[in-house]
Amino acid sequence: MKRALVTGASGFIGRQAILPLQERGFELHVVCRKACPVQSPGVIEHHGDLLDHDRMAEIVAAVKPTHLLHFAWHVDPTDYRVSVNNLSWVRASIELLEVFRSHGGTRVVMAGTCMEYDWRYGYCTENLTPLCDSPLYSACKGALGTILGAFGRETGISSAWGRIFFAYGPHEHPMRLVASVVRSLLRGEPALCTSGEQVRDFLHVADIGAAFAALLDSDVVGPVNIGSGIPVALKDIVEAIAAKIGRPDLLRLGALPSDPSEARLVVADIRRLSQEVKWSPTWSLSEGLDHTIEWHRREDAAAM
Repeated sequence: MKRALVTGASGFIGRQAILPLQERGFELHVVCRKACPVQSPGVIEHHGDLLDHDRMAEIVAAVKPTHLLHFAWHVDPTDYRVSVNNLSWVRASIELLEVFRSHGGTRVVMAGTCMEYDWRYGYCTENLTPLCDSPLYSACKGALGTILGAFGRETGISSAWGRIFFAYGPHEHPMRLVASVVRSLLRGEPALCTSGEQVRDFLHVADIGAAFAALLDSDVVGPVNIGSGIPVALKDIVEAIAAKIGRPDLLRLGALPSDPSEARLVVADIRRLSQEVKWSPTWSLSEGLDHTIEWHRREDAAAM
């Protein structure tokens, strides 16, 4: 039996992996700090803090998972790039990996980030595009990915590292681009943006969850980009949102200064994802934005 333990299951991305994993036949155990918002029949909840080594050891010993999908991390958008908490999450992730192996685990996938890449290269290919060591978040994620790969080679555990590109969709933090623009326009408020010339690779969060489920259920090892492979300018995204909501008059492109040091192009090479994992996105950008806007409408209506 395939028995998966998922950390960060209440998070923006983690919750989106639940149903795809069930559809792939996994017995599913999830770890949440508090009550898990993912109410799905057959999902077994475990409450614990990933930074509490003893508690996590108890959970792993009780579950004895064959598979581990690790999303949990410090992701507060106000400080995640530079927070020293990143070091604690590296330590906790390594400890989790060790205890997973000690209880017979055989396959592990952890969540990395496109921020590991040197963005000056624009088009990002696993095992080819150079990595960077700044900010601290990038350095810590990159180091953990390297450790995971080496650990797998030395111990025989099958391991993969999913580098997430630019996510959007339900439950996104309100400070992030798509959520902030949607929320502002739905409330009749100006949406302040940069000029939006930057080109990025966006993928609906439900597709990201499904991609990780497919990666966990495969035997692909090493880093794998989790993206759409489609370049799109930020201004095109926010203009599409404004048109769908019917408030282009409230969009303020250029109201915020652009960072001259920011890379113009960051796009994923998704050949490993499509050819080896054999997974492709199901949401188009237009459909994903429609879905996201409607989710925010319902949330705003429920809050009234």
